[in-house]
Amino acid sequence: MNHYLLTGTAGFIAARVAERLLQAGHAVYGVDNLNDAYDVRLKEYRLRKLQQYEHFTFERLDIGEAEAVRALFAKMPAEGWQAVINLAARAGVRQSLLDPWVYYQTNVTGTLNLLEACRTHGVKKFLLASTSSVYGAKAPLPTPEEASSDFPLQPYAASKKAAEVMCHTYHYLYGLDISVVRYFTVYGPAGRPDMVMFRFVQGILEGKPITIYGDGTQSRGFTYVEDIAEGTILALQPLGYEIVNLGGHETIQIGELLNLFEQLTGRRAQVNYAPAHPADMYANWADTRKAQTLLGWHPKVGLQEGVRSLVEWYQQERDWASQVKT
Repeated sequence: MNHYLLTGTAGFIAARVAERLLQAGHAVYGVDNLNDAYDVRLKEYRLRKLQQYEHFTFERLDIGEAEAVRALFAKMPAEGWQAVINLAARAGVRQSLLDPWVYYQTNVTGTLNLLEACRTHGVKKFLLASTSSVYGAKAPLPTPEEASSDFPLQPYAASKKAAEVMCHTYHYLYGLDISVVRYFTVYGPAGRPDMVMFRFVQGILEGKPITIYGDGTQSRGFTYVEDIAEGTILALQPLGYEIVNLGGHETIQIGELLNLFEQLTGRRAQVNYAPAHPADMYANWADTRKAQTLLGWHPKVGLQEGVRSLVEWYQQERDWASQVKT
């Protein structure tokens, strides 16, 4: 049995990573500050599922607070943590324009607090969840890891780029083995309600107007959360210092995605169009050849199957999911 510290454990991707590790017989010490960046009922739902496992421990904690992180590492088990998996983040490109300070506090200062604690306590493996948003507006499609990430468009992307650079510094100075996984657009059951997938399924099934920013021809590369969790765990192997794209392998225009939801639900959407948001990228699409070569990662769930799973989950949890603010 390995022991892992997993931050942001009530988050969308982190909860599935935790569950896979627990199902494999490992112990997970999960921390999350359960902030209200989006409807906390989703975080509580994910957390309840994890608390059914014997070897799961949870503590409410903010990684942006250095003293709290030091106290956390003082509780490290005698066996040590096999890895620190830092999936705690303030996410969302548009929201980061409203309060960039909280993004910096969690994504940069929080990462630094964890890296310093790993150095102090001898934890050798560190994984950072980053984002495709670091590639900015002029990335080639599909986008390889070597593409420029020097010109992020939003405070969110800038904070993640800063965290990546700090990770490299700790690798160079102290020999930490670090994997940076850049997530592209991830979807699935119990996903973030500010993301397009949740907004579409709720809007169609509840008869609410859906706003599309732009003309619907903008495209995203999507990957199902189960495949993302698998790739994240594969990236825990010793790599030195590597940046790896995960996700975004299957692209679709937003208008076509809405049509897919209409087909799977048997209902028509009420659509309002608004000007494209300046913080949004027109397209993203990951080049995942490095993940395939380095990690042996191959996504298994196709878009139609994944969207159907999301629709079925929503219908099962509709009593409360219908009330979630998007």
